[in-house]
Amino acid sequence: MPRKKKETEKKAPAYKHEAYIEGSGSIVDQHISDVLKNNYMPYAMSVIISRALPEIDGFKPSHRKLLYMMYKRGLLSPDKERSKSANVVGETMKLNPHGDQAIYETMVRMTRGNEALLHPYIDSKGNFGKQYSSKMHFAAPRYTEVKLEKICNELFRDIDKETVDLVPNYDNTMLEPTLLPATFPTVLVNSNTGIAVSMASNVCPFNLEEVCETTIALMKDPNHDILSTLKGPDFPGGGYMLYDEAELNKVYETGMGSIKVRAKYNYDKAANCLEITQIPYTTTVEAIIDRIIELVKSGKIREISYIRDETDLNGLKIAIDLKRGTDPDRLMQRLYRLTPLQDNYPCNFNILIAGTPRVMGVREIITEWTAFREECVQRRTYYDLQKKKEKLHLLEALSKILLDIDKAIKIIRETENEADVVPNLMIGFGIDEVQAEYVAEIKLRNINRQYILRRVEEVDQLRKDIAEMEDILKDKKKIRRIIIDELRSVVKNYAQPRRTLFYYRSDEEDISEEEETPDYPVNLFISDSGYFKKITPQSLRMSGEQKLKEGDFIKQTFETTNRTELIFFSDKAQAYKSRASAFDDSKASVLGDYVPAKLSFDEGEGFMSLVPTTDYSGHMLFFFENGKCAKIPLNSYETKTNRKKLAKAYSDKSPIVAALFISDDCEILLRTSGNHALVFNSGMILPKTTRDSQGVQVINLRKNNILVSAEILLPDDERDLKKYRTKSVPAAGKPAPELGEANQLKL
Repeated sequence: MPRKKKETEKKAPAYKHEAYIEGSGSIVDQHISDVLKNNYMPYAMSVIISRALPEIDGFKPSHRKLLYMMYKRGLLSPDKERSKSANVVGETMKLNPHGDQAIYETMVRMTRGNEALLHPYIDSKGNFGKQYSSKMHFAAPRYTEVKLEKICNELFRDIDKETVDLVPNYDNTMLEPTLLPATFPTVLVNSNTGIAVSMASNVCPFNLEEVCETTIALMKDPNHDILSTLKGPDFPGGGYMLYDEAELNKVYETGMGSIKVRAKYNYDKAANCLEITQIPYTTTVEAIIDRIIELVKSGKIREISYIRDETDLNGLKIAIDLKRGTDPDRLMQRLYRLTPLQDNYPCNFNILIAGTPRVMGVREIITEWTAFREECVQRRTYYDLQKKKEKLHLLEALSKILLDIDKAIKIIRETENEADVVPNLMIGFGIDEVQAEYVAEIKLRNINRQYILRRVEEVDQLRKDIAEMEDILKDKKKIRRIIIDELRSVVKNYAQPRRTLFYYRSDEEDISEEEETPDYPVNLFISDSGYFKKITPQSLRMSGEQKLKEGDFIKQTFETTNRTELIFFSDKAQAYKSRASAFDDSKASVLGDYVPAKLSFDEGEGFMSLVPTTDYSGHMLFFFENGKCAKIPLNSYETKTNRKKLAKAYSDKSPIVAALFISDDCEILLRTSGNHALVFNSGMILPKTTRDSQGVQVINLRKNNILVSAEILLPDDERDLKKYRTKSVPAAGKPAPELGEANQLKL
């Protein structure tokens, strides 16, 4: 019988790699910070450094790999025909181990056909979609063709002269550049957007000529006024930039800010139609049309009869048919305010410098680029210097042989072994091994006096060139002169007129939000639980009873206009501001808008009171359970900015009982839980400047009693209660006197 295996005997490994996963399946206690550091941080750094953020040459790794592979395929040559995009994508995968679709989308954005870049890098043929349209999709890579644009000569100039470092690709089969030796600041000429982990980058494009002139000026004078040469961003889609010198200076100095851009339009008087031909770079045709349709359906825009997209091969066009009698310029001012026809471009100049992300202003970016370009020129000059020195070294050997060619031939003929030819030449002419090898490799047909003399004539020019290069390497000013000459050459060959023009807005052209809002009479209703309705008088006359939830009732009603501002007070000492125009016209037969949801009240916060106003005159009276009242001017809730939420709208030291608005002083009736009442005139209370003031004691409460209600007395109610008016109200901080029968009403 075979012997049984011992239980402790280990089984043979099922897989070769089992030794590398020893301990798998076991539970290991680790601190959460260590887990994040060991697992998440490498991913985050990879996204920041190797994917999302551009470097000083203006490219992300994905852009650089794609352009470099096209360069290696010879697609920069003017004689080279366009190649199928699918072939380029396949070649790029040797450097970029990502999916073909991701690589193709990267290519699409850099093509002339997509119109995303001010100076496209790729000459394209076929449908590459449009940057300004979300529905105009690009064709598959098997249908489109590409090659490099002429401007790419400036990206790859002297790249084979060791101007930048070359590193192995991901599988160590070929080399790729870490940066491209661009001869102009591409990082500022073409826009670049990226979202990394915990940071982002958004670099707006500038006019090529202005960028180069600014760079030249800064190289000559570091204190140069950038705004004098770099007028502002220049977007591929054109449009008008709302000129704001203070904001531009902020962007130039800090790299952060916001640029306002608006669409360009023409008015066709014969067709009574607006034609929009250029839109902000940050939006799309579809977003604009959808927003305008939404405004028309909601009744906020009533002057438009029809809108259509007429974009074709001639370019972008949105046509808007107007109703008779419409002022086109005034309508466009409203559309600028209400639609993406005017949009902000957020600037965030976050760029990788030596692997470190830095948010920099234009001055600092150009300074960093200049340092990078100086290194490129220095490395190129050193490379050329070494090559010329090597050539001079060889030609010096020819000079010696020129003195006695027959001797050289004799040495070679009399040498028995081939391996001894070079040593014998070295001995015979006193030259080194490299020179001797060069002489030995000269073809028989070239052993003539004319050939050798022609080559030797180069020696003087080589020595002159070498001396000049050595001077360049010693003098930084000469390197800068070379860079300046290259920048001027770029301007001469590739500059183009500015596309984005400047718009200097005047005060007369500003249309306030109030003027934009249609003005018509409305009736406002709000229920106790917070359901709000805005009903026009015509609709109200045709309506029946108000629809309400079970147990609910109409708490407040107002007759006002659509431009009225509304202040909603909650039961948590907060106020929410809105406008009547922000609510849709309603009917009595619907519940209406639920205010806490519409205005995003905090969780557990309920509606307390509504105050409509047009001029913020009058006062608010806040009554609390402890018998105190605070009189606050309504203009305390007026804000210069569009703040929607005001904290500390009233005191929260004691529970709120009522919030009453009074335009003038009037009689107020208070009721307590002990069946007592008090009538007094609101003029007896002095207003407080602080919104959350605790107020003054207006009624003394007996033990365990609280104030339960406060209401404004109408003139008819006042007649029977005159004898119960109080003659004084104590100052803040002093106890109120006990109420006698003369001023106290027992209910």
